[in-house]
Amino acid sequence: MRTIGVDLAAGVPGTALAELVWADGGARLTRLETGLDDAAIVASVSGDAVWLGIDCPLGWPDAFVDFVRAHHSGSALELVDGGADWRRPLVYRHTDHVVRERIGRWPLSVSTDRLGVTALRCAGLLRRLAESGFPVDRAAEGRLFEVYPGGSLRLWGFDTTGYRVDAERRAVLLDTLSARAPWLDLGGFAPLAVANADAFDAVVAALATRAGALGAFEPPASEVLAIARREGWVVLP
Repeated sequence: MRTIGVDLAAGVPGTALAELVWADGGARLTRLETGLDDAAIVASVSGDAVWLGIDCPLGWPDAFVDFVRAHHSGSALELVDGGADWRRPLVYRHTDHVVRERIGRWPLSVSTDRLGVTALRCAGLLRRLAESGFPVDRAAEGRLFEVYPGGSLRLWGFDTTGYRVDAERRAVLLDTLSARAPWLDLGGFAPLAVANADAFDAVVAALATRAGALGAFEPPASEVLAIARREGWVVLP
């Protein structure tokens, strides 16, 4: 089994990819790179027994899509009061509410934060993956998963304070992770994971993708499955 973790950015420079090969009760990091374009990501999932986890929303909130469509066409909108309660369904997807319940904080909003620019790239990437023959499903029903490295780390009991901006924090996290997971062989890539936050998150994304591949996460309930197939679903190990 191979799991690929991608920390996706709006552009090539901020994008990182990690590959873990799982065998004989362990995992070896066989690839860790930064600065990848869409073609390189698509090529990484060629072959059988490979699962892909992308750190980026795979869709937008239904309510946001409906609101923008109505506004664009000049259709009559429901009463807009601009308040927080009114905005919330437009700002957060159903899966974002589940994330908040699990980890105690809201993830970034794909519709109102800069993350939306990355999601535009992701939409194009999903199209390229599908055209290559890789099965694309936004509801975590196949071999593609939306992952959240920071949320995964918190659920695993790690202190994530400042790790995105502080290499020393990443070094501590990686040392602690290695101690807790002696079956994980970083294959000489530890210095890059410490030096580069995107590379670090790609490694965590590849680990979280393993949980998706094994079904070790809470899938969307049947009553929200159709929503997840449009909006996306975050795999939280």
